[in-house]
Amino acid sequence: MSASSKLPAFDPADPLGIDDLLEPEDLAVRDTVRAWAADRVLPHIAEWYETGELPGIRELARELGSIGALGMSLTGYGCAGATAVQYGLACLELEAADSGIRSLVSVQGSLAMYAIHRFGSEEQKLQWLPRMASGEVIGCFGLTEPDHGSDPASMRTRAKRDGDDWVLNGRKMWITNGSVAGVAVVWAQTEDGIRGFVVPTDSPGFSAPEIRHKWSLRASVTSELVLDDVRLPANAVLPEVTGLRGPLSCLSHARYGIVWGAMGAARSSFEAALDYAKSREQFGRPIGGFQLTQAKLADMAVELHKGILLAHHLGRRMDAGRLRPEQVSFGKLNNVREAIEICRTARTILGANGISLEYPVMRHATNLESVLTYEGTVEMHQLVLGKALTGLDAFR
Repeated sequence: MSASSKLPAFDPADPLGIDDLLEPEDLAVRDTVRAWAADRVLPHIAEWYETGELPGIRELARELGSIGALGMSLTGYGCAGATAVQYGLACLELEAADSGIRSLVSVQGSLAMYAIHRFGSEEQKLQWLPRMASGEVIGCFGLTEPDHGSDPASMRTRAKRDGDDWVLNGRKMWITNGSVAGVAVVWAQTEDGIRGFVVPTDSPGFSAPEIRHKWSLRASVTSELVLDDVRLPANAVLPEVTGLRGPLSCLSHARYGIVWGAMGAARSSFEAALDYAKSREQFGRPIGGFQLTQAKLADMAVELHKGILLAHHLGRRMDAGRLRPEQVSFGKLNNVREAIEICRTARTILGANGISLEYPVMRHATNLESVLTYEGTVEMHQLVLGKALTGLDAFR
Protein backbone atom coordinates (compact mmCIF):
# COMPACT_ATOMS: atom_id res chain seq x y z
CA MET A 1 0.00 0.00 0.00
CA SER A 2 1.42 3.40 -0.95
CA ALA A 3 1.93 6.10 1.63
CA SER A 4 -0.50 8.38 -0.18
CA SER A 5 -3.34 5.88 0.19
CA LYS A 6 -3.10 6.24 3.99
CA LEU A 7 -3.62 9.99 3.88
CA PRO A 8 -6.94 11.39 5.08
CA ALA A 9 -9.20 12.93 2.48
CA PHE A 10 -8.82 16.64 1.84
CA ASP A 11 -11.43 18.55 3.84
CA PRO A 12 -12.39 21.91 2.29
CA ALA A 13 -13.71 23.01 5.68
CA ASP A 14 -10.41 22.19 7.40
CA PRO A 15 -7.71 22.12 4.70
CA LEU A 16 -4.81 22.22 7.19
CA GLY A 17 -6.22 19.57 9.50
CA ILE A 18 -6.32 21.99 12.42
CA ASP A 19 -9.07 19.94 14.07
CA ASP A 20 -6.42 17.28 14.72
CA LEU A 21 -4.94 19.68 17.29
CA LEU A 22 -8.17 19.84 19.27
CA GLU A 23 -9.12 17.63 22.20
CA PRO A 24 -12.59 16.04 22.48
CA GLU A 25 -13.48 18.62 25.12
CA ASP A 26 -12.52 21.42 22.71
CA LEU A 27 -14.74 19.98 20.00
CA ALA A 28 -17.62 19.60 22.45
CA VAL A 29 -17.40 23.29 23.41
CA ARG A 30 -17.27 24.31 19.76
CA ASP A 31 -20.24 22.13 18.84
CA THR A 32 -22.32 23.41 21.76
CA VAL A 33 -21.77 27.07 20.91
CA ARG A 34 -22.23 26.47 17.18
CA ALA A 35 -25.55 24.69 17.79
CA TRP A 36 -26.76 27.46 20.11
CA ALA A 37 -25.89 30.15 17.56
CA ALA A 38 -27.56 28.22 14.74
CA ASP A 39 -30.74 27.87 16.77
CA ARG A 40 -30.98 31.23 18.54
CA VAL A 41 -29.13 33.76 16.36
CA LEU A 42 -28.88 32.81 12.70
CA PRO A 43 -32.64 32.61 12.01
CA HIS A 44 -33.10 36.18 13.29
CA ILE A 45 -29.83 38.05 12.84
CA ALA A 46 -30.62 39.66 9.46
CA GLU A 47 -33.80 41.17 10.89
CA TRP A 48 -32.03 42.32 14.07
CA TYR A 49 -29.30 43.90 12.01
CA GLU A 50 -31.75 45.61 9.65
CA THR A 51 -33.80 47.08 12.50
CA GLY A 52 -30.72 47.95 14.54
CA GLU A 53 -31.94 46.12 17.63
CA LEU A 54 -31.05 43.13 19.76
CA PRO A 55 -34.41 42.12 21.23
CA GLY A 56 -34.44 39.73 24.14
CA ILE A 57 -30.83 40.47 25.05
CA ARG A 58 -31.38 39.54 28.68
CA GLU A 59 -32.86 36.19 27.69
CA LEU A 60 -29.94 35.60 25.32
CA ALA A 61 -27.53 36.41 28.14
CA ARG A 62 -29.16 33.88 30.44
CA GLU A 63 -28.99 31.24 27.71
CA LEU A 64 -25.31 32.01 27.12
CA GLY A 65 -24.79 31.66 30.85
CA SER A 66 -26.53 28.29 30.84
CA ILE A 67 -24.03 26.92 28.27
CA GLY A 68 -21.10 28.33 30.22
CA ALA A 69 -20.12 31.01 27.70
CA LEU A 70 -19.96 33.98 30.10
CA GLY A 71 -16.61 34.38 31.81
CA MET A 72 -15.90 30.88 30.59
CA SER A 73 -12.10 31.04 30.93
CA LEU A 74 -12.34 32.24 34.55
CA THR A 75 -12.34 29.81 37.47
CA GLY A 76 -14.63 29.68 40.48
CA TYR A 77 -17.64 31.84 41.31
CA GLY A 78 -19.87 29.92 38.91
CA CYS A 79 -17.51 30.31 35.94
CA ALA A 80 -16.79 27.39 33.62
CA GLY A 81 -12.99 27.32 34.03
CA ALA A 82 -12.52 26.52 30.34
CA THR A 83 -9.18 26.68 28.56
CA ALA A 84 -8.13 29.67 26.49
CA VAL A 85 -8.46 27.58 23.33
CA GLN A 86 -12.01 26.59 24.26
CA TYR A 87 -12.90 30.22 24.92
CA GLY A 88 -11.39 31.13 21.56
CA LEU A 89 -13.41 28.48 19.75
CA ALA A 90 -16.55 29.86 21.39
CA CYS A 91 -15.67 33.37 20.20
CA LEU A 92 -15.15 32.08 16.66
CA GLU A 93 -18.55 30.39 16.58
CA LEU A 94 -20.33 33.39 18.10
CA GLU A 95 -18.81 35.83 15.63
CA ALA A 96 -19.56 33.49 12.75
CA ALA A 97 -23.15 34.29 13.71
CA ASP A 98 -22.52 38.00 14.32
CA SER A 99 -19.86 40.25 15.81
CA GLY A 100 -22.47 41.84 18.06
CA ILE A 101 -23.17 38.53 19.80
CA ARG A 102 -19.48 37.89 20.34
CA SER A 103 -19.12 41.44 21.67
CA LEU A 104 -21.87 40.80 24.22
CA VAL A 105 -19.97 37.77 25.51
CA SER A 106 -16.54 39.37 25.25
CA VAL A 107 -17.44 42.52 27.18
CA GLN A 108 -19.27 40.50 29.81
CA GLY A 109 -16.54 37.94 30.39
CA SER A 110 -13.20 39.32 29.20
CA LEU A 111 -13.69 42.90 30.37
CA ALA A 112 -16.23 43.35 33.17
CA MET A 113 -16.00 39.91 34.81
CA TYR A 114 -12.25 39.61 34.19
CA ALA A 115 -11.62 42.97 35.90
CA ILE A 116 -13.57 41.92 38.99
CA HIS A 117 -12.07 38.43 39.01
CA ARG A 118 -8.48 39.64 38.73
CA PHE A 119 -8.52 42.91 40.63
CA GLY A 120 -11.60 42.79 42.83
CA SER A 121 -12.05 42.02 46.51
CA GLU A 122 -13.52 38.74 47.63
CA GLU A 123 -16.69 40.60 48.54
CA GLN A 124 -16.95 42.05 45.03
CA LYS A 125 -16.35 38.67 43.43
CA LEU A 126 -19.01 36.96 45.52
CA GLN A 127 -21.50 39.76 44.96
CA TRP A 128 -21.22 39.96 41.17
CA LEU A 129 -19.45 37.07 39.45
CA PRO A 130 -21.94 34.22 40.03
CA ARG A 131 -24.83 36.33 38.77
CA MET A 132 -22.80 37.55 35.80
CA ALA A 133 -21.71 34.00 34.93
CA SER A 134 -25.33 32.89 34.85
CA GLY A 135 -26.39 35.88 32.76
CA GLU A 136 -28.69 37.16 35.47
CA VAL A 137 -26.67 40.39 35.53
CA ILE A 138 -25.14 41.95 32.40
CA GLY A 139 -21.96 43.97 32.80
CA CYS A 140 -20.21 46.71 30.85
CA PHE A 141 -16.74 48.25 30.87
CA GLY A 142 -16.24 52.01 30.87
CA LEU A 143 -12.82 53.13 29.63
CA THR A 144 -13.13 54.97 26.28
CA GLU A 145 -14.20 58.60 26.44
CA PRO A 146 -15.58 60.98 23.79
CA ASP A 147 -12.23 62.77 23.42
CA HIS A 148 -9.86 60.03 24.57
CA GLY A 149 -9.97 56.72 22.72
CA SER A 150 -6.44 55.53 22.00
CA ASP A 151 -5.04 57.67 24.85
CA PRO A 152 -6.84 56.46 27.96
CA ALA A 153 -4.20 57.96 30.24
CA SER A 154 -5.72 61.36 29.44
CA MET A 155 -9.23 60.39 30.57
CA ARG A 156 -11.27 63.15 32.17
CA THR A 157 -13.54 61.01 34.33
CA ARG A 158 -12.68 61.78 37.94
CA ALA A 159 -13.27 60.02 41.25
CA LYS A 160 -12.81 62.13 44.37
CA ARG A 161 -12.96 61.10 47.98
CA ASP A 162 -15.72 62.60 50.10
CA GLY A 163 -15.34 61.25 53.60
CA ASP A 164 -15.46 57.48 53.28
CA ASP A 165 -17.19 57.66 49.91
CA TRP A 166 -16.11 58.18 46.33
CA VAL A 167 -17.87 60.61 43.99
CA LEU A 168 -17.54 59.97 40.26
CA ASN A 169 -18.07 62.44 37.43
CA GLY A 170 -17.46 61.94 33.73
CA ARG A 171 -18.60 60.35 30.48
CA LYS A 172 -17.68 57.16 28.67
CA MET A 173 -18.47 56.47 25.03
CA TRP A 174 -19.11 53.49 22.73
CA ILE A 175 -19.84 51.16 25.62
CA THR A 176 -21.19 47.74 24.64
CA ASN A 177 -24.02 46.49 26.89
CA GLY A 178 -24.20 49.86 28.66
CA SER A 179 -27.97 50.45 28.49
CA VAL A 180 -28.85 46.94 29.68
CA ALA A 181 -26.06 46.47 32.24
CA GLY A 182 -26.71 45.93 35.92
CA VAL A 183 -23.10 46.71 36.79
CA ALA A 184 -20.42 48.83 35.15
CA VAL A 185 -16.67 48.63 35.70
CA VAL A 186 -15.63 52.28 35.31
CA TRP A 187 -12.07 53.59 35.19
CA ALA A 188 -11.40 57.06 36.55
CA GLN A 189 -8.58 59.40 37.52
CA THR A 190 -7.98 59.73 41.26
CA GLU A 191 -5.36 61.54 43.29
CA ASP A 192 -3.54 58.19 43.48
CA GLY A 193 -3.72 57.41 39.77
CA ILE A 194 -6.24 55.59 37.57
CA ARG A 195 -8.51 53.29 39.56
CA GLY A 196 -11.35 50.93 38.66
CA PHE A 197 -14.78 51.14 40.30
CA VAL A 198 -17.62 48.64 40.44
CA VAL A 199 -20.69 50.77 39.80
CA PRO A 200 -24.24 49.40 40.18
CA THR A 201 -26.14 50.99 37.33
CA ASP A 202 -29.10 51.87 39.56
CA SER A 203 -26.86 54.30 41.46
CA PRO A 204 -28.26 57.85 41.52
CA GLY A 205 -26.54 60.01 38.92
CA PHE A 206 -25.71 57.09 36.59
CA SER A 207 -27.35 56.92 33.17
CA ALA A 208 -26.61 55.07 29.94
CA PRO A 209 -28.38 56.52 26.89
CA GLU A 210 -28.22 54.15 23.92
CA ILE A 211 -26.32 55.22 20.79
CA ARG A 212 -28.43 54.96 17.66
CA HIS A 213 -27.86 55.41 13.92
CA LYS A 214 -24.94 52.96 13.74
CA TRP A 215 -24.07 51.28 10.45
CA SER A 216 -21.93 48.65 12.16
CA LEU A 217 -22.59 46.31 15.10
CA ARG A 218 -26.27 47.05 14.64
CA ALA A 219 -27.33 43.89 16.49
CA SER A 220 -25.57 45.08 19.62
CA VAL A 221 -26.42 47.49 22.43
CA THR A 222 -23.99 50.42 22.38
CA SER A 223 -24.26 53.27 24.86
CA GLU A 224 -22.80 56.35 26.43
CA LEU A 225 -22.20 56.24 30.19
CA VAL A 226 -22.92 59.44 32.09
CA LEU A 227 -21.73 59.78 35.68
CA ASP A 228 -23.09 62.85 37.41
CA ASP A 229 -22.00 62.96 41.05
CA VAL A 230 -22.34 59.18 41.40
CA ARG A 231 -21.66 58.43 45.04
CA LEU A 232 -20.14 55.06 45.87
CA PRO A 233 -18.97 53.49 49.13
CA ALA A 234 -15.28 53.02 49.82
CA ASN A 235 -15.47 49.32 48.96
CA ALA A 236 -16.57 50.05 45.37
CA VAL A 237 -12.97 50.52 44.22
CA LEU A 238 -11.07 47.54 42.77
CA PRO A 239 -8.41 47.11 45.45
CA GLU A 240 -5.77 45.12 43.60
CA VAL A 241 -4.63 47.53 40.88
CA THR A 242 -3.69 51.16 40.31
CA GLY A 243 -2.79 52.70 36.96
CA LEU A 244 -3.33 51.77 33.35
CA ARG A 245 -2.03 48.24 33.93
CA GLY A 246 -5.54 47.36 35.12
CA PRO A 247 -7.66 48.29 32.11
CA LEU A 248 -4.94 47.39 29.60
CA SER A 249 -4.64 43.85 30.96
CA CYS A 250 -8.42 43.49 30.60
CA LEU A 251 -8.22 44.74 27.03
CA SER A 252 -5.47 42.25 26.23
CA HIS A 253 -7.70 39.42 27.40
CA ALA A 254 -10.59 40.71 25.30
CA ARG A 255 -8.39 41.24 22.23
CA TYR A 256 -7.40 37.60 22.42
CA GLY A 257 -11.07 36.69 21.87
CA ILE A 258 -11.17 39.01 18.86
CA VAL A 259 -8.25 37.12 17.29
CA TRP A 260 -10.53 34.09 17.14
CA GLY A 261 -13.79 35.93 16.59
CA ALA A 262 -12.65 37.74 13.46
CA MET A 263 -11.94 34.37 11.87
CA GLY A 264 -15.55 33.40 12.56
CA ALA A 265 -16.83 36.33 10.52
CA ALA A 266 -14.30 35.48 7.82
CA ARG A 267 -15.32 31.81 7.79
CA SER A 268 -18.99 32.66 7.43
CA SER A 269 -18.25 34.95 4.49
CA PHE A 270 -15.91 32.45 2.84
CA GLU A 271 -18.44 29.63 3.15
CA ALA A 272 -21.14 31.83 1.63
CA ALA A 273 -18.85 32.67 -1.30
CA LEU A 274 -17.80 29.05 -1.81
CA ASP A 275 -21.39 27.78 -1.85
CA TYR A 276 -22.43 30.56 -4.18
CA ALA A 277 -19.53 29.92 -6.56
CA LYS A 278 -20.52 26.26 -6.91
CA SER A 279 -24.16 27.03 -7.68
CA ARG A 280 -24.19 30.35 -9.56
CA GLU A 281 -23.90 29.80 -13.30
CA GLN A 282 -22.60 32.22 -15.90
CA PHE A 283 -21.56 31.47 -19.47
CA GLY A 284 -22.92 27.97 -19.13
CA ARG A 285 -21.11 26.75 -16.00
CA PRO A 286 -20.69 27.52 -12.28
CA ILE A 287 -18.52 30.57 -11.67
CA GLY A 288 -16.43 28.43 -9.32
CA GLY A 289 -15.09 26.74 -12.45
CA PHE A 290 -13.40 29.91 -13.67
CA GLN A 291 -9.74 30.53 -12.88
CA LEU A 292 -10.17 34.01 -11.40
CA THR A 293 -12.87 32.82 -8.99
CA GLN A 294 -10.79 29.83 -7.93
CA ALA A 295 -7.82 32.14 -7.31
CA LYS A 296 -9.98 34.28 -5.03
CA LEU A 297 -11.26 31.24 -3.14
CA ALA A 298 -7.76 29.83 -2.73
CA ASP A 299 -6.38 33.11 -1.39
CA MET A 300 -9.31 33.47 1.00
CA ALA A 301 -8.87 29.92 2.30
CA VAL A 302 -5.15 30.45 2.85
CA GLU A 303 -5.65 33.60 4.92
CA LEU A 304 -8.63 32.17 6.82
CA HIS A 305 -6.88 29.04 7.98
CA LYS A 306 -3.56 30.77 8.62
CA GLY A 307 -5.53 33.08 10.91
CA ILE A 308 -7.20 30.18 12.71
CA LEU A 309 -3.82 28.49 13.14
CA LEU A 310 -2.40 31.73 14.56
CA ALA A 311 -5.32 32.00 16.98
CA HIS A 312 -4.80 28.39 18.07
CA HIS A 313 -1.09 29.02 18.66
CA LEU A 314 -1.82 32.09 20.80
CA GLY A 315 -4.43 30.11 22.73
CA ARG A 316 -1.92 27.41 23.59
CA ARG A 317 0.51 30.09 24.74
CA MET A 318 -2.17 31.65 26.93
CA ASP A 319 -2.99 28.27 28.45
CA ALA A 320 0.73 27.82 29.20
CA GLY A 321 0.93 31.28 30.79
CA ARG A 322 3.33 32.47 28.08
CA LEU A 323 1.20 34.83 25.98
CA ARG A 324 2.58 38.36 25.81
CA PRO A 325 0.50 41.48 25.04
CA GLU A 326 2.62 42.09 21.94
CA GLN A 327 1.62 38.68 20.63
CA VAL A 328 -2.05 39.52 21.17
CA SER A 329 -1.49 42.71 19.16
CA PHE A 330 0.12 40.58 16.45
CA GLY A 331 -2.98 38.40 16.31
CA LYS A 332 -5.58 41.18 16.37
CA LEU A 333 -3.72 43.23 13.75
CA ASN A 334 -3.39 40.32 11.35
CA ASN A 335 -6.67 38.51 11.81
CA VAL A 336 -9.06 41.45 11.74
CA ARG A 337 -7.29 42.99 8.77
CA GLU A 338 -7.36 39.71 6.84
CA ALA A 339 -10.96 39.00 7.86
CA ILE A 340 -12.10 42.29 6.31
CA GLU A 341 -10.25 41.46 3.11
CA ILE A 342 -11.89 38.02 3.00
CA CYS A 343 -15.32 39.64 3.37
CA ARG A 344 -14.59 42.12 0.61
CA THR A 345 -13.38 39.39 -1.73
CA ALA A 346 -16.41 37.24 -0.89
CA ARG A 347 -18.62 40.20 -1.81
CA THR A 348 -17.07 40.33 -5.29
CA ILE A 349 -17.86 36.63 -5.84
CA LEU A 350 -21.49 37.14 -4.83
CA GLY A 351 -21.77 40.22 -7.03
CA ALA A 352 -24.90 42.26 -6.38
CA ASN A 353 -26.20 39.55 -4.03
CA GLY A 354 -23.25 40.31 -1.78
CA ILE A 355 -24.90 43.48 -0.52
CA SER A 356 -28.13 41.71 0.41
CA LEU A 357 -28.94 40.68 3.97
CA GLU A 358 -30.04 37.37 2.48
CA TYR A 359 -26.32 36.61 2.68
CA PRO A 360 -24.04 37.35 5.67
CA VAL A 361 -21.14 38.93 3.81
CA MET A 362 -21.89 42.67 3.91
CA ARG A 363 -23.13 42.41 7.51
CA HIS A 364 -19.84 40.83 8.56
CA ALA A 365 -17.83 43.35 6.56
CA THR A 366 -19.51 46.34 8.19
CA ASN A 367 -19.24 44.78 11.66
CA LEU A 368 -15.53 44.18 11.17
CA GLU A 369 -15.02 47.87 10.42
CA SER A 370 -15.82 48.43 14.11
CA VAL A 371 -13.79 45.45 15.27
CA LEU A 372 -10.83 46.84 13.32
CA THR A 373 -10.65 49.95 15.50
CA TYR A 374 -12.12 49.03 18.86
CA GLU A 375 -9.89 47.69 21.63
CA GLY A 376 -6.90 49.13 19.82
CA THR A 377 -6.78 50.59 16.32
CA VAL A 378 -4.59 49.17 13.56
CA GLU A 379 -2.14 51.99 14.17
CA MET A 380 -1.88 51.30 17.90
CA HIS A 381 -1.14 47.63 17.35
CA GLN A 382 1.41 48.50 14.67
CA LEU A 383 3.15 50.77 17.17
CA VAL A 384 3.04 48.10 19.88
CA LEU A 385 4.80 45.71 17.52
CA GLY A 386 7.12 48.44 16.24
CA LYS A 387 8.26 49.24 19.77
CA ALA A 388 8.77 45.54 20.55
CA LEU A 389 10.78 45.04 17.35
CA THR A 390 12.99 48.14 17.61
CA GLY A 391 13.06 48.96 21.30
CA LEU A 392 12.04 52.53 20.36
CA ASP A 393 8.82 54.14 21.59
CA ALA A 394 6.98 55.93 18.76
CA PHE A 395 3.73 56.57 20.63
CA ARG A 396 4.66 60.18 21.44
